[in-house]
Amino acid sequence: MAGEAEVSGPMTLKEACGDMRGLCKRLEQRTRMLKQDPVFDGDQAYPSQHGEMKAHIMLAVRHFEDARMRLGKVLQYADDGVSIYDK
Repeated sequence: MAGEAEVSGPMTLKEACGDMRGLCKRLEQRTRMLKQDPVFDGDQAYPSQHGEMKAHIMLAVRHFEDARMRLGKVLQYADDGVSIYDK
């Protein structure tokens, strides 16, 4: 992503997962912001166009959330295998 810092050397699995989780979070936030685009203030080219666009934006958000959670699971199982919620 533009503006991201370059990795300066090898990272551990935990560092890489943490870094990618942060990236997923930022992408999720930026994707959510798409719903505020001025295009939604204008006319629709066909019925339910804007609704479909917003629904797909939210599906993309859910995928970023899921990816972040799954990378968290990698971290969980790389450690003691116990969820932070169960500690």
